[in-house]
Amino acid sequence: MAAKSSFPLLPRGLHLVHASPGDLWRAPLPNASDDELGNTYNSLEARVAVYGHIHCPFIRRLPRMTVANTGSVSQSYDGDTRASYLVMDGEELTIRRVAYDVQSEAEELLRSGLPHASWVARTLLAGKYCPPE
Repeated sequence: MAAKSSFPLLPRGLHLVHASPGDLWRAPLPNASDDELGNTYNSLEARVAVYGHIHCPFIRRLPRMTVANTGSVSQSYDGDTRASYLVMDGEELTIRRVAYDVQSEAEELLRSGLPHASWVARTLLAGKYCPPE
């Protein structure tokens, strides 16, 4: 007897990818054209395509599909340091933001001894990507 999955099935027509189909790193930015988003995600043949990777939340309704980016619960790159996540209620998609103690997280990161901690902490506090110094 085959084991049953403990995860509920995703709604039909919903596809989740890290960045884009077949590529963990290539991901359109929020200001991408509708054509670029469509060309990137149309191969999924989904009503809704959701991705992450760029840490910038948005929802874009295209003629054939809706494309959404979940943002990030840390290391936001859109200038807003609050955590972000995507809520899906049927066909309704909403980005939510939650404030948290970013300063405390940055201080803890600096005490951690992790490689590149100061660079990551600067990005965390800025709410946007900061190149390494």
